[in-house]
Order: sequence, then structure tokens, then C-alpha cells
Amino acid sequence: MGFKCGIVGMPNVGKSTLFNALTATAAAEAANFPFCTIEPNVGRVAVPDLRQDKLAKIAGSANVVPTQLEFVDIAGLVKGASKGEGLGNQFLANIREVDAVIHVVRCFDDGNVTHVEGEVDPIRDAEIIETELMLADMESLEKRIQPLTKKVRGGDKDATVEMELIERALKLLQDGTPARVMEVSEDEEKPFRMLQLLTSKPVLYVCNVEEDAAEGGNALSVKIAEMAAKEGAVSVVISAKIEEEVSQLDSEDDKQEFLETLGLKETGLARIVRAGYKLLNLITFFTCGPKETRAWTIVAGTKAPGAAGVIHTDFEKGFIKAETIAYDDYIELNGEQACKDAGKMRQEGRDYTVVDGDVLLFRFNV
Repeated sequence: MGFKCGIVGMPNVGKSTLFNALTATAAAEAANFPFCTIEPNVGRVAVPDLRQDKLAKIAGSANVVPTQLEFVDIAGLVKGASKGEGLGNQFLANIREVDAVIHVVRCFDDGNVTHVEGEVDPIRDAEIIETELMLADMESLEKRIQPLTKKVRGGDKDATVEMELIERALKLLQDGTPARVMEVSEDEEKPFRMLQLLTSKPVLYVCNVEEDAAEGGNALSVKIAEMAAKEGAVSVVISAKIEEEVSQLDSEDDKQEFLETLGLKETGLARIVRAGYKLLNLITFFTCGPKETRAWTIVAGTKAPGAAGVIHTDFEKGFIKAETIAYDDYIELNGEQACKDAGKMRQEGRDYTVVDGDVLLFRFNV
């Protein structure tokens, strides 16, 4: 089960530098001119989780396999992108394919790094991007109306539901409000997703600040945090330059020592990945054994058979039960056998909702 986060923003805000740091590669060219990213670059990033190392130590696992998020570096959008300006619609299409948007905003001033709008103003930049996405959504919805009208007149129930959603979404967008704030019922969730609206995706604002402000942010990042709070979104402060330097160090000890010299407790990468994980409403369950301790990603609320299917479709098809140990019990009692002896291993069936941190062993028959 893959989850994609698309990195968007104006040109020269640090998107590709951040992407390089996130994926610890030089795959995305970071250059001081707009549109240096011509194709979306994709990288997978491990989700930091201290619980996994503790489980692996107790289980005596030979390998530790973390769960991952996928990041897509999408070229810079500019004013008029919805009408084809810059690299326009090509990149709007790339955004449609991701599950969440990581919106990088420039919160630093540097005369050596040009700004496409002439001056640094992260609120303006964020509004430009949001406006272009809303304009693209309105155009997409308006194109759907005419073909749907005939179906609605013919009594097509699905078309009627879709038309109602379109009308409600258009009203919001025309009022300058992104589609993600639109309230939809449980029955409407699937047809709403099928609309593939750019502004329906959850957003994480990443404030790219100068190195000295990497810990607490600056006046510009505070403005973004306030804006995000009003929208019901989340913001994170990072210095893409520091993240790039950290990613080039070989050992974890070297990375930690470098961070400490800057007064930082952890990388911005760790904060972004955790925030992205939360943004997508994801949780982790574990499988533990001598060969490996592996983390698996699922959406919160997933039932046991669905979690089994993330490992292999056969596990879901032939699901019998899930032998389940809560993370805290596994740690406190020091392993699977002790949990069994203490009656802390539960036999859960099809209706069990997996809890974050569960250690699971699936029984199945195909």
C-alpha cells in the first residue's frame, strides 16, 4: 500500500533541495532558476519510529525494515499555471496523483537566490499556489456539468449525487475556499474522491527558513503557522540547507553530532515524515521474529483482514485470525512468549480494528 506526498511550491523556494535531503540522493537538480525540475522525481523515505528498534532488540531480529512514505518532487508552479503558464497543466496533473500535498514556502531572504515574484512573501506565495489549484478545480468541475445533466434528467442516481457534490464544491471554490473543508457524508466520500480535486487533498506547509532559525522559526514562519491554523492545516519549520548537509553525512552518530552543534534535537525530515503520516491518518503495525521486525502502514480504522492484505493479498483472502499483542505489553513483558504465558496475546477476528503499535501474527488458509 503506497502513500504519496507531492512536494509543491513556487520556483526557488527549496523544493528540490528538500527532496534531495528527504531521499538522501541528488536525483533532483537544485539550481538557481525556475523549472529546473522537468519530470517529477520520486523517492521513498523511511518513517522514523523508535518503537521498531525496541521490538527488534527483544525479538532478536536480524533485520529491521521500516515503513515508508513516497515523496514526489513536482516542478514549481507560478501565477497562471491553471491556464498553462510556466509548465502549467503538466504539473497540475502530477498533483492529482498524490494523496497529500507538502507545500514548501520560502521563509528566508537571500540576495543570491532569486524569487520569481521579485520579493519574499510566503503568504502571497501560498495564496498564489492555492488560487491556481482552485482555478484548476473549478475548470475541471465545470467541464463535468454538461455530460452529467442528461444523466440526471434520465433519473441516474449516481449522476444526481455527483452533480450535487459538484455544485457544492463549485460554490466553495468560487468563494475562495478549498474543497478540503467541504463536509461530505460517509456515502458521499467515494464519489467525492472520484472528483479528484486538487484542493481536496490534505496540506502540510513546510516553512523553509535560514539555518539560524531552524529550531524555532522566524517571523515569516509564524505567519504561515497562523494561516495554516485558520485553514485546519499543519505547518513544520525546517532549513532545507541543513537537511541537505545532514543527508550527506555517512553515520547516524555524525548526523546527531552535527545537529547538536546547531542546537537541534532531530532533523526536519523526521518532523515532516511524522506530520505527513499524521496528515494521511496513517498508523503502523508490526510483525516481529528472528528474521526481521517489519513496520507496515495502514489507514486508521482498518480491520484485521485489511491489515493482513497489506502484507499479501492471500493473507486477506484466507484470513482466519490475528494473534495480537499490544506494543506496551510486548515491551513490558519482554517478548512474545512471555505475553502468551501472561495471557496478553489475543485471538482477534475479522471485526477487530487494528491499533497503532499492534504486534500481529496472521493465521490464514488459502
